[in-house]
Amino acid sequence: MNVFGIGLPEMALILVIALLVFGPKKLPEIGRSLGKAIRGFQDASKEFENEFKREAQQLEESVTMNAELEENKMANPTPTDNDKTKMNT
Repeated sequence: MNVFGIGLPEMALILVIALLVFGPKKLPEIGRSLGKAIRGFQDASKEFENEFKREAQQLEESVTMNAELEENKMANPTPTDNDKTKMNT
């Protein structure tokens, strides 16, 4: 078992030291607070990732739409003002 580069013996040592420093009554509270903090970080990270993907998708759709408009302009050119005056004379 290797979590964050820390093996099982190291994790047990950290747990024993934390138990000695904080005591058995405070340790569950600290664990709960740490868990909530990690959960909040994960939620914020997911929200950022979703927002980034959504913006990238909107940008891609915009680029695709602009490319289609340019293709349509090339396929069906509209007469310019200069061309219109030539047609009237």
